[in-house]
Amino acid sequence: MSKYPTLLQQFRSFCFQNNVTDLDQAIEYFAVFGGMGWAVNMSKSLDFLIEKKILKNYRYIHGDITRITKSNNIHHLLLSAISTGDRREHSAFKKANVGRNVGENSIDFLVDNGLLIVEKSIEKPVADEEVSEKLLFAQPFMRFWFSAVSPYYKGIKEGDYKEVKERWGHMQQGFSDHILQQLTMELVKNSFVEDPIKSIGSYWDKNIEIDILAKTKSGKMVAGLCKYSKAKAGKNELAKLKEDCKKAELDIDTYVIFSKNKFSNELKKEKSEDLKLFALRNIRSLLEGLNPKDLLVHTNKKY
Repeated sequence: MSKYPTLLQQFRSFCFQNNVTDLDQAIEYFAVFGGMGWAVNMSKSLDFLIEKKILKNYRYIHGDITRITKSNNIHHLLLSAISTGDRREHSAFKKANVGRNVGENSIDFLVDNGLLIVEKSIEKPVADEEVSEKLLFAQPFMRFWFSAVSPYYKGIKEGDYKEVKERWGHMQQGFSDHILQQLTMELVKNSFVEDPIKSIGSYWDKNIEIDILAKTKSGKMVAGLCKYSKAKAGKNELAKLKEDCKKAELDIDTYVIFSKNKFSNELKKEKSEDLKLFALRNIRSLLEGLNPKDLLVHTNKKY
């Protein structure tokens, strides 16, 4: 068992602490502030809170983070590369212009110190090709910091927020999708009661990526995809998921589709024991029974 809180534990703590009522807003704000234990005024705009709580406190937060990273430049280069890339280890090394041996030592340090989590493909590729591991930020805030704040430290230190605001403007749409995917995995786990999920994650090889792949206690396999666009999820998404699973030679028993913006009538007719459909409102079930025990204790400074 990990000595660090899971993403779901962090999300429940965030929602309890900040008296969340709007789920969509909660996920958006959690993607920026999650994992730090800071009180967030949900009545204020995200841009206002980023400037007030993060940019104006840059020097102090930077100091707190560098105490963890030991101000190591390689660590910072890799964290920025992971936060803005495809999360694959080899891609991060290439983007940060870091050699494999040095990079692997840095990743080990960042994992040991609770900044990163290593993710492996649930199933090995058919061709047994070597597939790079992926890396997750343990706290959502750290991903925001190293993608939107840290690279623009020069301007921020001088009180000039133009660059960071422009960068955030380009990346804000879709920034919380990664959080939604992880929460959907938690939803999938909770939905298999009689035959519980034993392991869950994603599948990837050099050509195919499957958002969700899980195995149940009895050995059955579950595959899923997450759709975040404004368009409804349709039968074409299901067909693409089935096609990818076939190419990966995965014998799937149940398919799941998460759609942020509902489903087409044709797809809803396909719903069965072999196809589960989840919408944003279903995520709310992850917050059932919130109480003071969900509030995580944080020893870091509060901003």
